[in-house]
Amino acid sequence: MISTLTKRTAGPGLTEITADVTAVVQRVAQERELDEGLCTVFIQHTSASLVIQENADPAVCRDLEAFFRRLVPRGDPLFTHTAEGPDDMPAHVRSAVLPTQLAIPIQHGRLALGTWQGVYLYEHRDVGSARRVLVHVA
Repeated sequence: MISTLTKRTAGPGLTEITADVTAVVQRVAQERELDEGLCTVFIQHTSASLVIQENADPAVCRDLEAFFRRLVPRGDPLFTHTAEGPDDMPAHVRSAVLPTQLAIPIQHGRLALGTWQGVYLYEHRDVGSARRVLVHVA
């Protein structure tokens, strides 16, 4: 079963979607009496990513964004794809080096995340957008 989540982002940075993914897993696990399985999360975009990251200290997410701003700066003269603005090609590069899908085990009908782990949609464009995330539970 595949469920589609639509999440609106506010611009560059991480938006936690753990609760949304958890709700899908719990619903499907209950319907199917599923104790163990696999949850696949996939984003249908080329300028955003998915990551599992610490969800206890917001500084981690801010620092991660600062690192990628330094690693892949906007307006770099290296990039020739600039038709959609100076943030477009850096967003594609980030999406190429960061995951666009995650595989998370299901144990006891729940996501088997660690204590401080959260699932995040990582927006790479300067302007927010409605992002589609597919969640498949098997």
